Amino acid sequence: MRVLYSRRDDGGDLTCFVVRCPAGSEIEEHVHEEETDIIYVLRGRATMWVEDRGVFPLRPGVFVVVPKGLRHRTFDVEEELVVYDVFTPPMF
Repeated sequence: MRVLYSRRDDGGDLTCFVVRCPAGSEIEEHVHEEETDIIYVLRGRATMWVEDRGVFPLRPGVFVVVPKGLRHRTFDVEEELVVYDVFTPPMF
């Protein structure tokens, strides 16, 4: 994970990352109680599950908004996944 912009470093009102997940990895089920998670897939192939929305493929160009308080996970990373990830309000 590489931080691009944050309240801590830049005084911003959101946090932006580039996240890389190698093939074969996963991001375990979790929830962001305070932040909306906005994801744009730049590269790779994986599967995502979001509570109340089900399971769907992650491919380049896919845009996902995970509202605060919903459980979600990423799994079956077939090709290195690279996503632009924004959290609002900022995580830090």
